[in-house]
Amino acid sequence: MCGIVGYVGTEQAAPVLLQGLEKLEYRGYDSAGIAVYQNNIFTIKTKGRLSDLKEKIEKTGSNVQGTVGIGHTRWATHGAPSDVNSHPHNSENGRISVVHNGIIENYMELKAFLQQQGKKFVSETDTEIVAQLFDYYYQGDLVDTMIKVIEKIRGAYALGVLCSEHPDEIVAVRKDSPLLVGLGKNENYIASDIPALLEYTREYYLLEDNEIVLLKKDGVQIFDLNKKEIKKEIFPVTWDVSAAEKDGYDYFMMKEIMEQPEGLRKTILPRIKDNTIQLDQIALTAEQVKNINRIHIVACGSAWHASIVGKYVIERISRIPVEVDLASEFRYRQPILQKNDLCIIVSQSGETADTLAALREAKKHGVRVLSIVNVVGSSIARESDDVIYTWAGPEIAVATTKGYSTQLSVMYLLALYFGAAKENITSKDMMEYIEKLKKVPDDVEQLLKVEQRMKELAKQYAHSKDVFVIGRGIDYAAALEGSLKLKEISYIHSEAYAAGELKHGTISLVEDGTLVIAVATQEALFEKLISNIKEVKARGADVIAIATEGSTSIEKVADEVFYIPKTNEMFTASATVVPLQLLSYYIAVERGCDVDKPRNLAKSVTVE
Repeated sequence: MCGIVGYVGTEQAAPVLLQGLEKLEYRGYDSAGIAVYQNNIFTIKTKGRLSDLKEKIEKTGSNVQGTVGIGHTRWATHGAPSDVNSHPHNSENGRISVVHNGIIENYMELKAFLQQQGKKFVSETDTEIVAQLFDYYYQGDLVDTMIKVIEKIRGAYALGVLCSEHPDEIVAVRKDSPLLVGLGKNENYIASDIPALLEYTREYYLLEDNEIVLLKKDGVQIFDLNKKEIKKEIFPVTWDVSAAEKDGYDYFMMKEIMEQPEGLRKTILPRIKDNTIQLDQIALTAEQVKNINRIHIVACGSAWHASIVGKYVIERISRIPVEVDLASEFRYRQPILQKNDLCIIVSQSGETADTLAALREAKKHGVRVLSIVNVVGSSIARESDDVIYTWAGPEIAVATTKGYSTQLSVMYLLALYFGAAKENITSKDMMEYIEKLKKVPDDVEQLLKVEQRMKELAKQYAHSKDVFVIGRGIDYAAALEGSLKLKEISYIHSEAYAAGELKHGTISLVEDGTLVIAVATQEALFEKLISNIKEVKARGADVIAIATEGSTSIEKVADEVFYIPKTNEMFTASATVVPLQLLSYYIAVERGCDVDKPRNLAKSVTVE
C-alpha cells in the first residue's frame, strides 16, 4: 500500500515523480502529493487521484520547479483522506518534508512530547510527527538526524526526507516496508517498487531494515545505525519495461489473466527433469523431508486460498500433516512449532507485513522456512532458508490472477517433491502426475476461450445482490478464490461455502434470482454436489456450474455449465479459477468499476 518516489539529478523532478507515482498506482491510494526544492521546499498535494494532482500542479505553473523532490500516493490509515492528511508532511517551520509508508505505532506519545516542546500539528496523521521530530533533532547532518529519529519511533516504515538546508540531497530509510534505490548517471532515485523506475534505470540496491541511504545526483551512500558505510550488491532489473504496460488491453487484470499460461510454463516446466521434480534452488534435502513432522503454511488473501489447495494436495500426495494459517492470526494464537516442522510462507510481493512477521515468528522457534514469492530479492525471500520463485512476471492489477495461479503450481511441485522423498509415490504414479502437470498451462489456455461467453453472462448477473460459490474438497478451496475475486473488483457481496454446509444456515439466504456458482470437479463428491445444486435450485437460485469434461449429467440441474479439460483431480483448481476470474472481471466492467484499482484495497499490504 502507498507509494514513494524520490529523485535527485539534473532533470526537472516533478515529471519524474509523477510518472513514477503513476507506475505505483496499483498499490492502492486515495491521495497524492509531491515536494520539490526550489529556493525552499514547495509542497503540493491533494485528496483523490494523480490526475487531480496533475491538474493542481498545472494551475501553479512555474512554482513546481527544481531537480530534487519526493512524491507519495497515500492509502489512509491515520486520518481520513484529505488534502491536509496527504503526504508529503512538513515540519512547522517548513525546513523538513517527509513521505512515509507504514505506521508509526508510538506516534501519540511522540506527538505529546513534541507539543510540549511547542510544536503545532495540522494533520491527523502519524507521519507528521516524523517531520516534526526530524526537525527537532536536526543539527546539520541528515544521517545523524535520521539515526536519532529511528531510535525514537516504533513501527513499520519507509521514509524519504527533504531538508531545505541540503538542497541537493535526500535521506531515506526502511524498516519492514519496501524501499529500493535506483542508480542512474548523474541522477539517483528511491522508490517503493521497481515499476516506478523502469523508465530511468535498470540497476538498483535493495535496502535492508534500518539501512539509511543518502542520495546525491553523483552518488549514493548507505549507512548502518552506527553510521558505518555499507557496500551493497547491485541488482539488475530482469524483466522488460513492456511487462508493466497494458499492451492494448483495457485493464492490467485482463492482460494478466491472459498471461497465466506463460507464467505457469515458466514456473512448472524447468522444474521437471527426467520424470522427477527437481527443485535445485532449495537446500531442503530428501532426508530432511522424510523427517518433517508437520507443515505450517502461512499466507494472506489469495495466497491463503492457494495454500488451502496446497493443504489438500500435499496431504493427499505426501501424507505429511499440513496446517494453514492466516498470517495475521499466526503469531497471536501462540502456534505449536516443533524442531522438525517446516513453515511455508506464501506472498506474491514478498513484502506482506503480516506474512513477514509470521516468518520471523517461525524462525524465532528454530523452524525451517521455505518461501513461495514472485519478487526476487524481496524481504521474505531474503529472510527464508529456501525460496521457490513463481515466475509470473510483474503483476500490476490489485486483484491477483497469475500470481495466484503460479502459487498453485508451486504447491503441486512441492506435493510431488515431498511425496517422492517420503516414498509415497511409485515411479508409475509420478510419471502420470507429471504428465498431467505439464498439461496444466495448456488446460488454462483452453479455458481462456470462454471469455466471450463470460462477457455475455456478466450482463445477465451484473446487478446481483448476493452470490454464493460452493464446492467440496479442492473445489471449495477454489471457490474461496473465485468468491474473493468477485467481491474485490465488482463490490457484489459474495461468499464461498463448503457445499455440505448449506443446510447449516447458508441456504436461508438463497432466494429467487440468487446466483450460485457450483464447482464440481471431484469425482467422489460429484453426486453430493449435484444434490446441493438441487437444494439451491428448489429455492429459486440461478446456477452456473463448472465441471470436468464428460460430467454432462450436471446439465440437468444447472442453468449454465462450463467444462474444464480432464486432468488429475489434484490439479483442477488451476483450471476452475479461470472462468471465475473472467466472470468477475466482466461483471466489474459491466458495473463501471475501476478493475485494476478496487476501492480501499492495496496491492502490497505493508502494515498489519
